[in-house]
Amino acid sequence: MGERKVLNKYYPPDFDPAKLPRGKRPDHNSMKVRMMLPMSVQCKTCGTFMYKGTKFNMKKEDAQNETYLGIQIFRFYWRCSACAAEITMKTDPQNGDYNMELGATRNYEPWREKEQVTALNKAQREEEERGNAMKALENRTLDSKREMDIMTALDELQSLSARHSHVTPDQALAAIKRSGGVPEDEALAVEDEELIRQMLAQGRSKRLEDDADDDRAVSASGPGRPSGRSTGGAGPATAAEQNAADDPVLDVGTDGLIFSVKL
Repeated sequence: MGERKVLNKYYPPDFDPAKLPRGKRPDHNSMKVRMMLPMSVQCKTCGTFMYKGTKFNMKKEDAQNETYLGIQIFRFYWRCSACAAEITMKTDPQNGDYNMELGATRNYEPWREKEQVTALNKAQREEEERGNAMKALENRTLDSKREMDIMTALDELQSLSARHSHVTPDQALAAIKRSGGVPEDEALAVEDEELIRQMLAQGRSKRLEDDADDDRAVSASGPGRPSGRSTGGAGPATAAEQNAADDPVLDVGTDGLIFSVKL
């Protein structure tokens, strides 16, 4: 069996290319192409959105008598993916873009408006400078001053970033405390003083509670019952003596055992 994928074809000796039948060129040089949408559009018939990058089988043709600086402008036809309405767009060599022609509207793109404003300002400036040397000199002076301001601001940012790159977290915290208006030593002294004040208040309240408990114990003992150990048979014992009397006394026996005796 012969080779199916041949690269060279056989031409007989009597081959005459002039006798080959010529194909008819289609009208307006139209052809079928498959391409992606260069922008997001909305169908005017059904309102369906077709987003940028969606692939369609399109028909491409030359726009009659439409060129830009000798560049041919092309027209593309495709159909809506929902209602099959015909949509057309043309190339825009002047702006390097596409223009919607029929059947759909292009979605709003903020960067296109910015580019249009920039191009309009540039055209106005060129119109003003045409034939006016003083205006051109003034514009160049403003441009150079603007560039110098930008470079100065950039140098300041770079120096500030270089200084901050060597700052440790401890140094940053110390700077924040200093900016608060209270020195670190003074803040620590105030904190220590507050802690001591709280401890003294707790101790004072505890002593008052102990004295109140002792008073209640004395009043509960009654007038005929001795309230504590007396010295020389004289009056009632004090609160300190009462506490001492309640404490157990440790004693050591003959066998070395320790036991307590409550007096």
